[in-house]
Amino acid sequence: MSSGTIYNHRSLQPSGPPASGPSQPHGTHGRINESFDLIKQEFDNLVTDLNVMRQQRDEYETKMSSQVNELNIIRQSLYELETQHTKIRTQYEEELSRVRAELHALRQNIPATGGPPPHPIVGPGSAGPAGSSASGLRENLLISGPLPSSYGSDAFYGRDRDLRDRERMLERDRERDRDRDRDRENRDRERDRDRERTLDQRDPKRPKIERMKDHFSPQMPPIPGQTPKSLPGLAAISPGAGPGASSPPSQTSLQPLSFPTSGPSSGALPPMSDQAPSFLDLDIHSIPPELKKEANDWFAVFNPKIERTLDISLVHTLMHATVVCCVQFSADGKYLATGCNRTAQIYDVKTGQKTCVLVDDAAGKTGDLYIRSVRFSPDGKYLATGAEDKQIRIWDIAKKRIRNVFDGHQQEIYSLDFSHDGRLIVSGSGDKTARIWDMNGGTSKVLTITDTDSLNNDAGVTSVAISPNGQLVAAGSLDTVVRIWDVATGNLVERLRGHRDSVYSVVFTPDGKGIVSGSLDRTLKYWDVSGLAKGKQEGDKPSPCTMNFNGHKDYVLSVAVSHDGQWVVSGSKDRGVQFWDSRTAIMHCMLQGHKNSVISIDLNPTGNLLATGSGDNLARIWSYNTNYNSI
Repeated sequence: MSSGTIYNHRSLQPSGPPASGPSQPHGTHGRINESFDLIKQEFDNLVTDLNVMRQQRDEYETKMSSQVNELNIIRQSLYELETQHTKIRTQYEEELSRVRAELHALRQNIPATGGPPPHPIVGPGSAGPAGSSASGLRENLLISGPLPSSYGSDAFYGRDRDLRDRERMLERDRERDRDRDRDRENRDRERDRDRERTLDQRDPKRPKIERMKDHFSPQMPPIPGQTPKSLPGLAAISPGAGPGASSPPSQTSLQPLSFPTSGPSSGALPPMSDQAPSFLDLDIHSIPPELKKEANDWFAVFNPKIERTLDISLVHTLMHATVVCCVQFSADGKYLATGCNRTAQIYDVKTGQKTCVLVDDAAGKTGDLYIRSVRFSPDGKYLATGAEDKQIRIWDIAKKRIRNVFDGHQQEIYSLDFSHDGRLIVSGSGDKTARIWDMNGGTSKVLTITDTDSLNNDAGVTSVAISPNGQLVAAGSLDTVVRIWDVATGNLVERLRGHRDSVYSVVFTPDGKGIVSGSLDRTLKYWDVSGLAKGKQEGDKPSPCTMNFNGHKDYVLSVAVSHDGQWVVSGSKDRGVQFWDSRTAIMHCMLQGHKNSVISIDLNPTGNLLATGSGDNLARIWSYNTNYNSI
């Protein structure tokens, strides 16, 4: 056997490191792709950050622009005030110089004591007839301008003519000053109103346009034998001060208090005037103790012209984080619901404790979402809320969950009301419609305002109410009209015209025969709608306004009627709540219990309790006694 066959082994293969072949480029490409991905991710992050920064920059620029605009407005106002001050100061200095010159000239020509009066001097530069009477001297001192330059046989005639000319010039100047002051007051009032709308987080309804006066509104004659009197020497309570703040009592003798008079209507309402006598014109310190009631941060004043039958006490103060837009008692009177920004609260009336907070977590978290209206269902199981997002939410109170959401309105919802059987709920919106919703089916009947003569083409619905028998729906609107629809047919059956500005609140009386409305014209009206129960026929006369309630100093924002129909209560932008006799429209009491507008009020359906909601972030519960005996 040869050695070649004995050792027949296979040749050994090289076992060194793998050759760098085509597999190496694949690993490099993978790392490059990963790097690109990281770069892209970092780029995306930078782009996102850039967008956020741009958004923040835009917000800052917007805020800065707004602040600059405000500063420009303030600067312009200061410039105007400075110019006006300089002008008035110059005018007064000129007047003073002329009066001093006249006085100096007159003193030079007054004769010495006991001496005969000198004869009039004729010639240029003469100051006037010497020895004129004291009344003539006073006349000359009061009239500015140079004295007559010459005298003769008609010297006194020339002086009289010159005096008449000066009087005419002074009268023209005074009239011009009055017009300028009036224009300035109007501008200031508009500026204050715009500023309050900006500061008040709840724009009540919508910015209003000044209305032209119309001829519809009836007038209240004064109570027989009662003559309105002015109140000289009474310091007005400053609108900027809190309740109870007032000026020191005047030393002028106090005349009998002049209360606003109301009564059966006839004719046209007198022009609105800021100078109308009102509770707000009174100095609280000058009122007799038996006609007022004071506490740390509230007070009440009672009408001295009638026997006092009311007494008022504060029961609970309910703090809120924002403006309280609405309040309502439950049908059993045990609970109070309030609405503010994003939340509705329910309080126990007896204890004042908060028992429930309702918040829709699905609503957006940015911006404001004010609850404009809250309404308990008659059985107390549900709470309806209407908000700025155009939705009506029906809450199951026990479960704190939303049972239904009713959509359909095109603008924010201002007002809600349940029918007495709880089957229907009516809503009013800025989109010029009221809607009647079926609580079970969720369907709605749309009641649209289509009047071609609607004032300023603005007829947003600010307030709605269902009659006690469930047959009628009343709606107040921005165009000054109260409209009434038939629930069954959806037909418009009545237009109540008479207010001279937007109607912000309407309510039926408990017997369903009347409607009380409150308006930005500072008045309340009672409408007799008893004829509508029989059905409106062609040619029937419109439902009349039988009473006007005059006395508020500013917009009437909310009205309510007591469960027994005896009292009408109103809340106003003047921060006051006023109690009226529903049969005579005479004001019995004015309550000042808030430091901002009283936006919403409600009367307890089972007892003598009043709830108020205000722009000062407070809701308050008050008790009132109608059998007060001052003796």
